[in-house]
Amino acid sequence: MAPTGRAAETTPVMPMHATLAQKNKAFDPHLLVVTRGSSVEFPNRDPWFHNVFSLFNGKRFDLGLYEAGSSRTVRFDREGVSFIFCNIHPEMSAVVVALGSPYFAVTDKQGDFSITEVPAGRYMLHVWNESAQPAVLQALTREVQVGKASHAVGTIRVPVTKSVLLAHKNKYGQEYEPPSPNNPVYVQP
Repeated sequence: MAPTGRAAETTPVMPMHATLAQKNKAFDPHLLVVTRGSSVEFPNRDPWFHNVFSLFNGKRFDLGLYEAGSSRTVRFDREGVSFIFCNIHPEMSAVVVALGSPYFAVTDKQGDFSITEVPAGRYMLHVWNESAQPAVLQALTREVQVGKASHAVGTIRVPVTKSVLLAHKNKYGQEYEPPSPNNPVYVQP
């Protein structure tokens, strides 16, 4: 939720430190939400190389090839959605959402969420889902009033489509090389 009016001018946004680990050829967690200016560590907890990158509108970066047991850090210095991939393993994907507000939540498996310690005031509630079209998400944006008597936003239904992240190109805009037992970056040492 983004504060509106005077609250928007006085709401501090403190950077965070978060971790998006690589383990079992997957990112954990798949979705990470942080405040603008936050540092995200990308430790490689697999026994093989990874090359984490993002070429999208949120934060563009390429961490290069790095080995098991090492880590790289990225500062998400502007708001936006960053789709994260590994240039070696096409099955790996994650999303980092950097926000300009400290009032946010990620839903649980049942779709429930709670944002605590929100001061009374007017806020714009924005909803994001990896598999929803931008126009659908924009239509779900609404102003909410937080006060002693009001503390629920009701039910929000997000119509989703199939995720397009499964079919993506490598950091050079080309198809991924097929796995090969002769290529040491694909196999476990």
